Amino acid sequence: MTYERLVEAAEAIAKATDRERHSVGLVLGSGLGDYAASLPGAVEVPYDTIPHFPVPKVEGHAGTIHSVDVEGRGVLVLSGRVHAYEGWDMDDVVFGVRCAALAGCAVVLLTNAAGGVGPYLRQGDLVAVRDHINLAGRNPLYGPNDERLGPRFPDLSDVYSEEIRDEIEAVAQHLGITFKTGVYAWFLGPSYETPAEIDMVERIGGDLVGMSTVPEAIALAHMGVKVGCISLVTNLAAGIADQPISHDEVTETALLAKEKFAHLLDELLPRLVGLT
Repeated sequence: MTYERLVEAAEAIAKATDRERHSVGLVLGSGLGDYAASLPGAVEVPYDTIPHFPVPKVEGHAGTIHSVDVEGRGVLVLSGRVHAYEGWDMDDVVFGVRCAALAGCAVVLLTNAAGGVGPYLRQGDLVAVRDHINLAGRNPLYGPNDERLGPRFPDLSDVYSEEIRDEIEAVAQHLGITFKTGVYAWFLGPSYETPAEIDMVERIGGDLVGMSTVPEAIALAHMGVKVGCISLVTNLAAGIADQPISHDEVTETALLAKEKFAHLLDELLPRLVGLT
């Protein structure tokens, strides 16, 4: 069963990191995996050494957990994620974040690379997600519910914590980084969206499009974890941009914005620890 697999993986992480519990989790999206290795005193644990842990196959996604100390509390950094479009079951897609929750993380910050839909967005912007639209037709809670993980019908009216967004805004203002918020629309992928699909997203209130994050946020909300999310706008979406979209562009923009993102995370992590 999934629960037993999660417990086994969480126990393996505790043993490998020599830390019984972690307080905060951080998931690093496309092109951001190197951030974890830069953290002082980070203990590295490859995904493939953890029982049942799915290993990413997509370029730009590492496959390593880093355990770091932030103000005397453990922070668990997941460098890389798996995606449904790779053929993974939904239980596997959310395995990493569920494992972080069982490892003790009461707060989890998700990051991703996203296409910009809103007219106020520019390539390289950092955007705090305030809500999402699930356009992929999949849900990690589909099927029998395990009450040990959460209730059958969880409330998703406040998936992305306003308290965490306030902390992101405070740090961004301190660093002089323009703070924006938006609604993230999840498509299954791996093909990029069509201009007609992007027009639909804009009409129904979406500001960002991407191929990840939403199932993780749902699974974490199911487990009662406070969720935050920051999207890096790596490209303008189809029909808005005047050039074809490529994964190389996504990765290149993520690398260019890495320093700005790293400064934000450096100051944000202690604040997130303070929320636990």
